[in-house]
Amino acid sequence: MTNPGIDEDRLRTEARAILRENDLGGYTIPTKGLYPFQWNWDSCLVALGLAHVDEDRALTEIETLVAHQWPDGMIPHIVFHADHESYFPGPDVWGTARATPTSGITQPPVLGYALRRLLDGARDRAMVAPRVAALLPKVAAWHRWFASARDPEATGLVAILHPWESGRDNAIDWDDALARVPTDGIGSYVRRDTTHVDAAQRPTKEEYDRYLWLVQRFRRLGWNQAALHDASPFRVVDPGFNAILIRSAEDLAAMARALGAPEIAAEAEGQAGRGRAALDGLWHEGLGQYAAFDRAAGTLVESASIGGLLPLMALEPGHPRADALVGRVAGLRSAVRHPVPSHDPADPRFDRLRYWRGPLWLIANRLVADGLGRHGRSDAAADIARDGLALVARSGFGEYFDPLDGRALGGKRFSWTAAMVLEFLEMA
Repeated sequence: MTNPGIDEDRLRTEARAILRENDLGGYTIPTKGLYPFQWNWDSCLVALGLAHVDEDRALTEIETLVAHQWPDGMIPHIVFHADHESYFPGPDVWGTARATPTSGITQPPVLGYALRRLLDGARDRAMVAPRVAALLPKVAAWHRWFASARDPEATGLVAILHPWESGRDNAIDWDDALARVPTDGIGSYVRRDTTHVDAAQRPTKEEYDRYLWLVQRFRRLGWNQAALHDASPFRVVDPGFNAILIRSAEDLAAMARALGAPEIAAEAEGQAGRGRAALDGLWHEGLGQYAAFDRAAGTLVESASIGGLLPLMALEPGHPRADALVGRVAGLRSAVRHPVPSHDPADPRFDRLRYWRGPLWLIANRLVADGLGRHGRSDAAADIARDGLALVARSGFGEYFDPLDGRALGGKRFSWTAAMVLEFLEMA
């Protein structure tokens, strides 16, 4: 569809150029300098954009990531394919003793969701289907790991043990739980991120101190995933993270049914069903949306973030909570010039510039748009896509954006922003 005032051909050409320049052969870095390695959910979401250009390369992106799955099923959040001094903490800090170094924590499990998009949209299904089929047991193993390592009491919902696992590192949702994490003994360190990006747009030093304490705590435990849950003072059930896992389980089941793997399908259907049933416990009536649950404290978190809207992509069509979430998205769209902010601007803790405490991210918008479409609001989904295209056309391919004035923030020429532009060009 043509979008008045937007040069779609220019956006498409530039998006493809960014993906090419960040392609290091088999994997795509998020952006040069700031993020020089392969990130888990970045690669899965970048694959959605790559599929519009080269289906083979899109699948290779995911296959490269999954090749570094741990024996217990975890897929780590960073794969350190090569040495690079521009990033901290690097492989020496993690100390996971992998042949190719990786981090020891994970990230939002968008893998199943991304693979189904690649399979359903395949132009060359004869090439795509067998490669997707080969990946299904890997996705199932990762989901199984979540159930055992992050939901030891079988509640149906998994906890994140480090803010970095959420993909929304410094979200307001984590403030209270993170404040319980001590900072003793971490020693001195030099951050590299603030040499690339204004410190006002990044997590604070106080947050980084606690991030590093958790890494050191887990390393002292030898990255024994079975022990980390109870050993971590930070145990938070994120509705956004769980919505992604539930949806990925649903998508895994659909792919497994289509590709002749009924046992995987049955297991995934069970996981998705248990997760959906348990999500209701995260509903916060006062906020009118889902909220994080601090498992260590036993309380819902008073924080209206975009994570609480992502269950739109996991709830069954017609679910009674869906209309309320659609209304919340509409309210946030009217509260800012450039939607959807990562946090409600009515909250005094909202920060329009600082990472996940207010700025908008096109990858989050893509997931919200998916949820809107799932519940019959394809018009609102298309509006979000058009807004995103107009923003990038005016401000460039930033990592994230100020929702009030639209300026690009964080890293520049960002891969997943380029990928989402290619996605939004098909949606708007």
